[in-house]
Amino acid sequence: MLGVIGGSGLYDLPGLEAVEEIHPDTPYGPTSAPIVCGTLGGQEICFLPRHGIGHTLNPSEIPFRANVFALKSIGVSHLLSVSAVGSLRDHLPPGTMLLPDQIIDRTIGRDRTFFEHGVVGHVGLADPFCGSFQEYIREAASSVDQSVVAGGTYICIEGPQFSTRAESQLYRTWNADVIGMTAMPEARLAREAGLCYAILATVSDYDVWHESEEDVSIEVVMRVLADNVERSKRLVLEIAAQPLPGCAHGCAAAPAQAITTHRDAIPEDRQRILGVLTSRSTRPDK
Repeated sequence: MLGVIGGSGLYDLPGLEAVEEIHPDTPYGPTSAPIVCGTLGGQEICFLPRHGIGHTLNPSEIPFRANVFALKSIGVSHLLSVSAVGSLRDHLPPGTMLLPDQIIDRTIGRDRTFFEHGVVGHVGLADPFCGSFQEYIREAASSVDQSVVAGGTYICIEGPQFSTRAESQLYRTWNADVIGMTAMPEARLAREAGLCYAILATVSDYDVWHESEEDVSIEVVMRVLADNVERSKRLVLEIAAQPLPGCAHGCAAAPAQAITTHRDAIPEDRQRILGVLTSRSTRPDK
């Protein structure tokens, strides 16, 4: 089943049928908002607004663990994150849609793992996104004549402040292409939960490095955001119209293969959490 986490501006998915609102109870507290599940394009889909209803959560307040755990527990296997980002490159102007294939993590204060309190696990993150799912998204974009740039590095900062000019220039020397505040620890947790994960990054501004462009501000972001959101919705509709792809990258097996703690030494409450993370995603009522 497809899960979609909506970023800034994307707070709902019009067109959902047979809608069910789910209020998950997770070991990590409540999710950002109720999860809305239904059918779209004939396929099951669950949607969660990352920043909450009315955009009430700043990036550091997002309950990333609760969000990812809840989506996995209700049967999501493929998770698409739609995220507004700033561009660090001339060739990625506002309005660009991009599927990054790498991340640099500069967050400093967020819970970033499910493997703790008596269980140790080390998932691989050399390639933090599912290549099979990304290819599927690229094909969906092509079928609706939507241009999507394939590849690039997303640098994730803590926020909620935008970068200083010096930081923005530094990130460019690191070969980062876009900058945002929500890719981490979401990507880490998606891998630990065995989900096929991809980010559809929509460029809203040039951050503050570009000498001939206006510095990033909420006013600048909002000018571009509405159009980006509408194009994102159209692409999500197309993605939902076809059966989800298989995975050639072992995403689902990642959590079970990562655990190094002897099973007999894992506390009972951790066993229950691991049971969700290591399960193959199917709706609990099926």
